[in-house]
Amino acid sequence: MTVTADSPVSPVPSGAKLELPPLQLGKHTVQTPVILAPMAGITNKAFRRLCREYGGGVYVTEMVTSRALVERNPESMRIISHDPDEELRSVQLYGVDPKTVGAAVRLIVEEDRADHIDLNFGCPVPKVTRKGGGAALPWKTDLFTAIIKAATTEAARGDVPLTIKMRKGINEDHLTYIESGKIARDHGVAAVALHGRTASQYYSGKADWDSIAKLRESLPDIPVLGNGDIWSAEDAVAMVQQTGVDGIVVGRGCMGRPWLFGDLQAAFDGTDTRFKPGLAKVAETVYRHAELLTEYFEDEFKGLRDIRKHMAWYFKGYPVGGDIRSALAQVPTLEVLRGLLDQLDLDMPYPGKDAEGQRGRAGSPKKTHLPDGWLSTRDLNENHKAMISAAELDVSGG
Repeated sequence: MTVTADSPVSPVPSGAKLELPPLQLGKHTVQTPVILAPMAGITNKAFRRLCREYGGGVYVTEMVTSRALVERNPESMRIISHDPDEELRSVQLYGVDPKTVGAAVRLIVEEDRADHIDLNFGCPVPKVTRKGGGAALPWKTDLFTAIIKAATTEAARGDVPLTIKMRKGINEDHLTYIESGKIARDHGVAAVALHGRTASQYYSGKADWDSIAKLRESLPDIPVLGNGDIWSAEDAVAMVQQTGVDGIVVGRGCMGRPWLFGDLQAAFDGTDTRFKPGLAKVAETVYRHAELLTEYFEDEFKGLRDIRKHMAWYFKGYPVGGDIRSALAQVPTLEVLRGLLDQLDLDMPYPGKDAEGQRGRAGSPKKTHLPDGWLSTRDLNENHKAMISAAELDVSGG
């Protein structure tokens, strides 16, 4: 864990500690059982570097579509790129066609582009589910099984562990997570991660940690990872204590807070130190993030355009005026960014609870967009088979 003079840590009440064994993903031993969840437009190489500098774990790329990867789409190839010092290179794939998914895994394995592959069965966004993908896919047991078999067969050729990330199901009346977890285990996946929400919940309400505990009990012979509502190290400790999972998956909680992985490292190391950055440290991190994005995109304007969405997350709870916030959300160059950050009161300390808690939009429950007749049977009919064969659209990162 990297702690510098301008990265102060502060004690919290004892009790928020946890000693958890290293996470075993196939041949890889992960000393800190924490995984950065793939997030579209967030978990690129620049952001992963910031997070890695605070703590250990597995840092997964943005989701990339199997078809786009097989076709060597330039942006998809960028998405799966890693820094030379990323110890465990992790890629997440999305796909709805077993042959295409298998071909994408084969490419990654044969070209040595990752040490770990994750399959996405949890994405709830309409452009994915309306084609039968993401969180909608496990409902079709035959399709889900075929994709798992194709992927694990190809991954095994290079001894690359393959995991899956999924949701509870489409809605409370169409739950799939227990059955899907057992299918995945029986076909050789190295671990299963569960986001304790249905697709129809999107990110609303509270994550159902009881479902994660139930999955843990149902799969005693492989690692089970828990995801949902991890906003702090204390949340991570509580999830492990409540569910018995082997590790945690962190998504929205780290947006604008790469130092969360330092807190998690400390908690899992059994210490009670926590990062409490003042405004100077936040400003420094924002500028460095922008520099890294510029390097990643090889274009300053693209890098600055990308950093804009992070501003509200970084400055959540800090007393930053509306005019500066508005300007930061439209920042065009590194030079302008430097000038805006220099206008802040850099002596401002950590604001406490106002800077903590939920991040990102939770939204509200919504009916999941599905192919016509998707819920009528657990097996693919001829119309669905035809749709699947044409459904591998380029939605990398989404």
